[in-house]
Amino acid sequence: MVFLSLVSVKNLKSMILPQLSFYTYSTAFNVINGNASQNRHPYESILLGAGVIASTTFFGLFSRLILMKYPLKNILLRETLPVIILANISAVNVVASRSFEPMRGVEVMDKHGNVIGYSRRAGTKAVKETATSRVVLFGTSALIPEVFSHFFKKTKFFMRYPQSLWTLKLSCTFLAMGLMAPVSFSMFPQIERIQCSKLEQEIQSATEETELFYNRGV
Repeated sequence: MVFLSLVSVKNLKSMILPQLSFYTYSTAFNVINGNASQNRHPYESILLGAGVIASTTFFGLFSRLILMKYPLKNILLRETLPVIILANISAVNVVASRSFEPMRGVEVMDKHGNVIGYSRRAGTKAVKETATSRVVLFGTSALIPEVFSHFFKKTKFFMRYPQSLWTLKLSCTFLAMGLMAPVSFSMFPQIERIQCSKLEQEIQSATEETELFYNRGV
């Protein structure tokens, strides 16, 4: 889906399905794998997911449409700007999909696993870290094929077999995603720690611990 989202097309209709599929999958993954310490009604998740899918798909399509109607003359920008846009919209997708966590807070625990309370600041930190990991995952996975393709287009093999470019880009995307997925997921621990002094006053007054823990999600 990452590969298809960046394929150059000549009309808007050809972009809709790849963009919609990618952001639908991303939204579902983010909603399911977020912090579940706060109980949510099913309709809340459905409405939130539908809104996030619609908005991020719109931003993805709109940016691609702008680039298609007003092509850039600079080769470097033309090849890297779609990657930058994809990575940033993926981060926005995480923030929007998990917006309940900064609003309602997530469970914070002591080192023995006892729940001290719910912290909105810990929820904000969890979402920011996860969004950063998505930028690294999708940004790197989309950039590496573009770099290889840039140099591959200058070879005699490409001049003779131009259709081989798709095979190269798809292979590079698979390889990059396979290497970057474990890297991005391990950038921040799933059980993250935070200084109690950085949390809300009511949580600080509820414990004598200097360091608390929370589940960041994936």
